[in-house]
Amino acid sequence: MEELTEHNPHESSLPGFLGVIDSTISRVESVLLAAGVLLMAVNTIANVVGRFVFQYSLFFSEELNRILIILITFAGISYAARQGRHIRMSAIYDALPARARRSFMVFIAAATAVTMFALCYFSIGYIGKVATSGRVLPSLQLPVYWIFLWVPIGFFMTGLQYALTAVKNLTGKNIYLSTRVLEGYDDDELEV
Repeated sequence: MEELTEHNPHESSLPGFLGVIDSTISRVESVLLAAGVLLMAVNTIANVVGRFVFQYSLFFSEELNRILIILITFAGISYAARQGRHIRMSAIYDALPARARRSFMVFIAAATAVTMFALCYFSIGYIGKVATSGRVLPSLQLPVYWIFLWVPIGFFMTGLQYALTAVKNLTGKNIYLSTRVLEGYDDDELEV
């Protein structure tokens, strides 16, 4: 079994350039999620205080929260992939011997990466169509397509995370749900 050690949450267990990519994605996810949640909280609290204390709501609050929800959702799918926390339906997978599970995990991670990259591609096409429509947000007067820019970024980062998971399973000694999480359930799952 590989040695599992306590380390910096942004430090990658992958070697070389892949480790740099993995660490960079981890930092970007952390900043996006933390900033998104904090901004949403501040915006919502400020709107409530404005409405009930000053009888004046922030005219842009709903639109800003919509933007932040999209940001948090699509940065969050990459974060969940990094933490090995996406839903698993694994009755057949669990019944397989270790060698077959490892091959199956490489296939699952690679197929999911391809799917995420395809969704990234299609979302860019959708953003292009929205951009040509010329629509703007009523309060903020920002082009509507700007709020969807997080979608392909999130799909791309998630695709990278699953691609790195496939590589980790091809090069590591154990079976990994992500580059940092060994397969297993609850007490058996270990972050590396």
